[in-house]
Amino acid sequence: MTDLIAWFETLPQWATFAWLVLVLSVCAGIESIAPLFTSKKPRLKHLGTNSALFSVTTLASIPFTAALTATALWVEQNNFGLLNLVQLPLWFELLLAIIALDFMGQYLVHYLLHHVRWMWRLHMIHHSDTQVDATTAFRHHPGDIIIRTFFAAAAVVMMGIPIAYYALYQFIRVFFGAVTHANFHLPPNVDRWISYLFVTPDMHKFHHHEQAPWTDSNFGNLFSVWDRLFGTLVYDKLDAIRYGLDVTDENRDLNVWYQLKLPFNKSISTEGRPALGSRGSVT
Repeated sequence: MTDLIAWFETLPQWATFAWLVLVLSVCAGIESIAPLFTSKKPRLKHLGTNSALFSVTTLASIPFTAALTATALWVEQNNFGLLNLVQLPLWFELLLAIIALDFMGQYLVHYLLHHVRWMWRLHMIHHSDTQVDATTAFRHHPGDIIIRTFFAAAAVVMMGIPIAYYALYQFIRVFFGAVTHANFHLPPNVDRWISYLFVTPDMHKFHHHEQAPWTDSNFGNLFSVWDRLFGTLVYDKLDAIRYGLDVTDENRDLNVWYQLKLPFNKSISTEGRPALGSRGSVT
């Protein structure tokens, strides 16, 4: 465990990118062999669109990612945060850090991205994809990722999470993000049982349905317990899912410029968005 943490403490950039490529490649292979849904739209163009949006977002968020890294290093050097108040076993510290990052840096901010209208406008790009697959996990507006980075930084400061723990969580997050968006699914009984603790491919598919209340459910990234605890879980029949957003032009979901302008498109109404405190349902 100590050696693993030490490796993540000095994690090179190429390793993160290589991990991303590896996970996406494996998912793409399974999607080709046993796709959950079929689409008439060109798969390569879909890959190109999502890759372009990922590249724009990555470049725009570099200063904020660097600031978060600097914050984690400062926290570690100054023994700041809850984890530094008491001596705990390494494995337990890591678990607490992952739980805090998953709640604050993923579930909580994701919930707000759906319930605060100006945040929702930034998040619409992720949901406008009409052929969800592993690459959709990395299809975001720069503003969306910047907001998420601030929430992750808050978790780092509050808990006193060192850079190695954060880097390890990012590796886990990339895996879960790609797998839960991937265009395949597990055997239903297996998926259902795993979903009692972790977010699964079937569980997350309902989140990408074009209409509420399913769109506004299943916000978790790693742990599904947040959705169960806060009543935002939906689990139904997959054949009822239709990807995309009913307020955007589904014929322009592969148009990069149209997607980047979605937050500023005043013709797209946010009226009727769920208010803070609204809940999903288990079915």
